[in-house]
Amino acid sequence: MPTTRATTSDRSAVRTLLRLWPYVRPVRLRLFTAAFVAILASCVGLVIPLVLKWMVDGPVTDRDPAGVWLGALYLLLLGIAEAGLFGVRRWLVARPLSHVEAEMRADLYRHLQRLPVAFHDRWASGQLLSRGTTDLMLLRQFLAFPLTFLLVNGVTILVGVVIMLLQDWTLGLVVLGPGIPVVVMCWVFERRYALVARRAQDQVGDLTTVVEESVLGIRIIKGFGRHRSQARAFRELSRTLRGTELAKARLLAAIWAVIVTLPEVALGAALVVGAVQVANDGLSAGTLVAFLSTALALRWPVESIGFLLAMSQEAATATERYFEVMDEEPEAPRTAQSRAEPPAGTGTGTEQPDGLRFDNVSFRYPDAPADSRPILDGIDLHIRPGETMALVGATGSGKTTLTALIPRLHEVTSGHITLDGVDITAMPREELRSQVAVAFEEPTLFSATVAANVLMGAPDTAGEKELERALAVAQADFAHALPQGTRTQVGEQGLSLSGGQRQRLALARAVVGTPRFLVLDDPLSALDVHTEAAVEAALRRVLEGTTALVVAHRPSTVLLADRVALLSGGRIAAVGTHQELLRTNAEYAHLMSGDPAHSQDGEEVL
Repeated sequence: MPTTRATTSDRSAVRTLLRLWPYVRPVRLRLFTAAFVAILASCVGLVIPLVLKWMVDGPVTDRDPAGVWLGALYLLLLGIAEAGLFGVRRWLVARPLSHVEAEMRADLYRHLQRLPVAFHDRWASGQLLSRGTTDLMLLRQFLAFPLTFLLVNGVTILVGVVIMLLQDWTLGLVVLGPGIPVVVMCWVFERRYALVARRAQDQVGDLTTVVEESVLGIRIIKGFGRHRSQARAFRELSRTLRGTELAKARLLAAIWAVIVTLPEVALGAALVVGAVQVANDGLSAGTLVAFLSTALALRWPVESIGFLLAMSQEAATATERYFEVMDEEPEAPRTAQSRAEPPAGTGTGTEQPDGLRFDNVSFRYPDAPADSRPILDGIDLHIRPGETMALVGATGSGKTTLTALIPRLHEVTSGHITLDGVDITAMPREELRSQVAVAFEEPTLFSATVAANVLMGAPDTAGEKELERALAVAQADFAHALPQGTRTQVGEQGLSLSGGQRQRLALARAVVGTPRFLVLDDPLSALDVHTEAAVEAALRRVLEGTTALVVAHRPSTVLLADRVALLSGGRIAAVGTHQELLRTNAEYAHLMSGDPAHSQDGEEVL
């Protein structure tokens, strides 16, 4: 995945957290109200020491029981008011912040769907999952608690310090003495904790990736007896994460020790100095009680600085990680006009059906070095309207990459691909993908019913009739024998089905929408001979009225096609019928005979 971790130390936590404002803005009134209520509650708490001063210097000194009971009533009412206000604050923030989290998660999911395939090729799925779960949970917690209480505690400390200075400025200066070292320690802590927090959250993503891969690949792990090695890898990552979490704990313990110890020492010094002043009649006992009560009321706001800063840094890191994904460019609405004009005869008109055409198409992965050899180089190929063409080539020749260019899963580096004379980059992707259906060699099924998986390839208006036709073409009648028929849940990745069953459902999904253009990437590789023959017979009827490109490895699949194109070294080496190429092209003959002599070692396997 991209190396973004080194930038953490250079970023401002405040600037990073401000990026949350568009999500917070719709609920800002409730959040501001909640902050005001919390500040009011804290200020109510600071009134309690003043009531104590009145009680000590008044009813207690004067031995007035009625006054003492009245003071106790005041304290009770103030305590109830403080607790009630904090309860109101929690009620105010609960619903809007759950909404903020849900909106951010929905935006992340939508953005992930719009990002190009090249992005998903680079990023580990566990890193994306951790951003959509753990990181967003941290952000909700930050907005609910640290964000409010950094403000509330700051105001409380300021008001409390003013009250203490008004009570006795000398004692106030004694208590404020540790302020400078505490501020310095907080600054050092913030910088160090930011690095460790980022490291920990990245390691959570790595651990999530291992867990996800282990669950999805459980058959391989068990089949090869690799559960111990996987467990060792998991333990190693867990141990690394544990070490990072302990480093966080050590930093938090250090700042906590400073924040707790220095104010406690200052409070003890203030007590001694105040007691001497009371003994010398320089200060009333009530004033000392009020001063010390105010100082004690400020213990929580001061001591909470450490973990509030820690939570804020974790939230800043989570925000940074979230926007690393959100800042990725989605599939751009590139148009043919943004590049060189297409060759003559391949404009944007649809006067005459022209089939599927590749004009001098080249492709290199976006993150590949600029001087690297293209995967595809100067592809010129024309599939006539209604024609089925087989695409044949050795492993690594670029067949799968070429088929992925048609629905724009990847963008061509240069050249043009047209459908009936329309450059595909001039078409909205939704329109393009409604005209082109794809079935990949590795069939992907979702945790849904058989019917839902198949009808994913059809318009929303498609129903039982289209489903039955597609299942018949793909020879997937086994679906009716499942426990709930086509309403049976196939399970995650469709692993409850055999490889051949998954492949037939994927083929049914490709043909269910009767697309104008069909791209099949070796769709029959997992079928037995008899099933393959039946599927081919039904598929021929479908292909009669469809312009199709079929990646083929076996002669039986090649025979479905009207013509064959041989892809070699990223170029189209020959085009002709199966029989013509068998007679005239030695490489094609070797491929069809299964001779490995012409494999292209050293090329990327695609």
